[in-house]
Amino acid sequence: MPKPPMPKPPMPTTPMPTPRCCLQIATMILIALGASRGLGAEPVSFQAGPPGRSLGSKSPNVLLICIDDLKPRLGCYGDPRAKTPSIDRLAKRGVRFDQAYCNQAVCSPSRNALLTSLRPQTLGIYDLQTNFRKGSPEAISLPQHFKSHGYHTQSFGKIFHVGHGNTDDAKSWSVESYKPKGRNYQTPENQNPENAKDKTKAAAFESADAPEELYNDSLIADAAIETIGQKGSSDQPWFLAVGFLKPHLPFVAPKKYWDLYDPKEIALASFQQPPAGAPGFALQNSGELRSYSNVPSQGTLPESLQRELIHGYLACVSFTDHQIGRLLGSLDQNGLSDQTIVVLWGDHGWHLGDHGMWCKHSNYEQATRIPVVVSAPGKAKNASSQALIESVDIYPTLCELAGIESPSGLDGKSFARVLEDPSLPHRDHAIQVYPRSKEGTGQVLGRSIRTDRYRLVQWKAWAAPEESSDWELYDYQVDPLETKNLAPDRPELVAQLRKFLDTHPQAKPPVKEELASGNSGTSGNSSVGSPEGSKPTDREALFAKKDANADGYLTYQEFMQGQKDPEQAKGRFGKFDADRDNKLSRSEFVSSGKPSK
Repeated sequence: MPKPPMPKPPMPTTPMPTPRCCLQIATMILIALGASRGLGAEPVSFQAGPPGRSLGSKSPNVLLICIDDLKPRLGCYGDPRAKTPSIDRLAKRGVRFDQAYCNQAVCSPSRNALLTSLRPQTLGIYDLQTNFRKGSPEAISLPQHFKSHGYHTQSFGKIFHVGHGNTDDAKSWSVESYKPKGRNYQTPENQNPENAKDKTKAAAFESADAPEELYNDSLIADAAIETIGQKGSSDQPWFLAVGFLKPHLPFVAPKKYWDLYDPKEIALASFQQPPAGAPGFALQNSGELRSYSNVPSQGTLPESLQRELIHGYLACVSFTDHQIGRLLGSLDQNGLSDQTIVVLWGDHGWHLGDHGMWCKHSNYEQATRIPVVVSAPGKAKNASSQALIESVDIYPTLCELAGIESPSGLDGKSFARVLEDPSLPHRDHAIQVYPRSKEGTGQVLGRSIRTDRYRLVQWKAWAAPEESSDWELYDYQVDPLETKNLAPDRPELVAQLRKFLDTHPQAKPPVKEELASGNSGTSGNSSVGSPEGSKPTDREALFAKKDANADGYLTYQEFMQGQKDPEQAKGRFGKFDADRDNKLSRSEFVSSGKPSK
């Protein structure tokens, strides 16, 4: 029997509402209560509500919708089985970008790129735990810039990556960010940590017959809808960033969203092998997924488990889609749709068994391609664009649409003109990066160039000579599934595409490496947290070796690999995990969980 709904956390303090605002709030409460009970396949209506005010001299509002781990497996992107009516309707209101790419397929660096318009290789930040201001202390974030131009800025849910030692950015927001206090799991067996057995987490998925008001993403939508109602009558423009957590693992959603899909109709990845001729270190072992109790630590996943995982992913997408429908419905009900720019953005893609991989953490197509939909007043509607865009391009685009001059030094460039004419091109290539550990070399960086037809990846250490590079080359026109690395057979094409890489500056080495080497004015205590007085660089190297998927943290399985004293090592894992998130960040491992000095 599910527990009663948890009380909603208090919202940030706001000024006393006017009578008109009270009426709007009351209306929105009724709408939210009704919408929260609807099924994902029945979206909130976008037509009702008072006529919108014309923009006039008022700057447009901005609603930035960020979705964790969302790949373009959506109805509007051509997936006939995806139940995403709300996102599909948003696409009819604006422009869908079919060739949009993240700048690194992992949460924090990807979000840094969106929110600072600085690529990971510009910041020198490729992990989860390093705050973007350590790479660029004077960076002006997207919401910070709008705030400085008179906007009320506020975030809900996951916008900046918070956790693993990383923090929110107070400079960016007018009020404290809203963080939900719901639960991931709803069933007692998954809430009991003892059921995780030798893993650090419970099941990778859960279908519970529970009210959706118990789930974090529903609470996030509630809070954002309340604020939209409060701000509806204000003359001050607003920038609201709403970050939904699903479909990030674990795949937990109310049962009714699972029921939208017939498991017999769920197809598995058709090609589940590594690309022939690809460097072994270019792939990953799905370490994030393997930390869950019902997933094998090694080997190919059984087909039945693969199907359940894909089912869970799709259910979570539909659950989040319903919350997005509620958000867009609130704009309509408050007469704000015609004066609000809406951007929907997935932070990176997700492998669902292709190449035998799960999760993100790679330079391949399924991890780097993302959904981007932009609806803006007076711009194209119900249109698609083949223009190549990157996450860093959204910042300057929003500035141009709002009539705000962009800060200097951004990596991105505005694609606002494409919103006028979706047939226009934007870039001749997009670039992504991902770090890996190569045996005998140590840390290497994969820089990936994606044109409208090809992907070229160069792997080399940051300061290494060009001749030490490993290369990958894929032709999506003839090999959309990346079955074979063509680089050894097509040296002339590699040379041609290398010219795109040459237009980019050399990647900045990881900030963490600079700190460890003592080049950033940090304490020189070389034995803090290291057994037998060993240097931090030794533990840095050990961390890199254990971090099999180079995602910036160690799962329990990665930590335990090769331990000569497994019983004692279990205790050390708990001791090192200072923030109790069941993962070890680089700093937690290097310092053995002791506070840095």
